[in-house]
Amino acid sequence: MRIFGRHVPVPQSVAMRRTLGGLLIAGGTLGFLPVLGFWMVPLGLVVLSHDSAIVRRKRRQIEVKLGRRWKGRWFGTDKSES
Repeated sequence: MRIFGRHVPVPQSVAMRRTLGGLLIAGGTLGFLPVLGFWMVPLGLVVLSHDSAIVRRKRRQIEVKLGRRWKGRWFGTDKSES
């Protein structure tokens, strides 16, 4: 799986990916604890998006939207600066 241009290994088993994704989301809901954090929710959704078409579609839409926004800011084509 590629995230922000980096290759991140995920388990080969569908059951393991779903378990890992679910655990990351569940741990993210306990983000107020010191070790666990809210950062785990999006990571869990990315892992789940590997097998779920609905989650994958939403992730891709957000990825495209953020990519356009960041590209506009970096290359000076942001319309809000006019």
